[in-house]
Amino acid sequence: MRVSTNTLYDQGVKSMLQQQHALFKTQQQISTGKRILTPADDPIGSARAHELSQAISINTQYAGNRGQAADSLKLLDHTLAGVTDLIQHVQSLAVTAGNAALSDSDRASIATELRGRFEELLGLANSADSEANFLFAGFQSKNQPFVQTAAGVQYVGDQGQRLVQVSSSRQMAVGETGQAVFERIRNGNGVFVTAADAGNSGSGVISPGAVTSPAGLTGDEYRIDFSDIGGVTSYTITNETTGAPVGAPVFIDIPFTSGDVIAFDGLQFEIRGMPAAGDKFHVKPSGHESLFQTMQNFINVLEIPASGPGNARLSNVLQNTMQNLGHALDNVLSARAAAGTRLQEIDALQQTGSAVTLQYQQSLSQLEDLDYAQAISDLMRRQTQLEAAQQSFARIANLSLFNVI
Repeated sequence: MRVSTNTLYDQGVKSMLQQQHALFKTQQQISTGKRILTPADDPIGSARAHELSQAISINTQYAGNRGQAADSLKLLDHTLAGVTDLIQHVQSLAVTAGNAALSDSDRASIATELRGRFEELLGLANSADSEANFLFAGFQSKNQPFVQTAAGVQYVGDQGQRLVQVSSSRQMAVGETGQAVFERIRNGNGVFVTAADAGNSGSGVISPGAVTSPAGLTGDEYRIDFSDIGGVTSYTITNETTGAPVGAPVFIDIPFTSGDVIAFDGLQFEIRGMPAAGDKFHVKPSGHESLFQTMQNFINVLEIPASGPGNARLSNVLQNTMQNLGHALDNVLSARAAAGTRLQEIDALQQTGSAVTLQYQQSLSQLEDLDYAQAISDLMRRQTQLEAAQQSFARIANLSLFNVI
């Protein structure tokens, strides 16, 4: 077969270009440390490497989200710790205020301190993070959640909880609503609440009471009215929900003895001291009372002289205050426990996320990373091949009849 001179030249140039391209690609692989430079090098491996890179990027974002969530939860826990300390201090002040040796001016001094604590509590409830997001505002994180009005402190946030995506399958709350922490607090003993009427003039003090039979509870409201019948202090219990006297036995004009247990409809309580004729006491199902309202009621009663009827009023309010503060403390501690649990979960997710990222990186390395020993060997071989192609082309280029004529 005849081979033309043009063919020799074309094949020689083509061979050198191929060797140059192979050498250049090997040099690129060595300089980048990557085996796959373009999808054409390994289509399947390139697609898998892209998936792994994307998974690493997403996991890195989740790690960042977990860091932000941890910062928010730590701030929340620190704030709730401040609220816990404040409540415990107010509880100690309530115990102090119940000391019969204190004068009205002493109690007024306690009330002054409590007003400062009230403002401190309001500041804690309106705490914000470094990005000016209020911790207890729900979704309304840019608006101050608690405002003081003539009617008292009002919550103007919402019931939403800000969630952060901390893993592919987990969204975590990084805050609490102000209503859940500071307002949704059961009063009384948690089932029902006892209270003395504001107009009482006697020395009667009603106990918090207890449940004797959950099945017997009606959820109704009751009123205990005291009267003087023939010089004997007596009381009548009326179901204010139905308007009828309490029956079995009917509590109408029952002679009163201080400290006797009064039991009916699955509940019981005692009244100590001596109520005056016309005094009233109330028993109602427990509702919710905000921590701000509890503190305000405490302040108000300390500013009223406690001599005569005021002493019984003080005792009744202090008793309710201690109960409500105990429930508020339990509520805050529950919120702190929930925040601590979420922090522990974030730590566990961080460890898992780090392990997953490491596994992804190892898999990606196996797909993309270059075997330097093999690559350097290929570089030397291709360099030799290129030099051989160049030298052979030079020899063939000199083959001409004009050289022998």
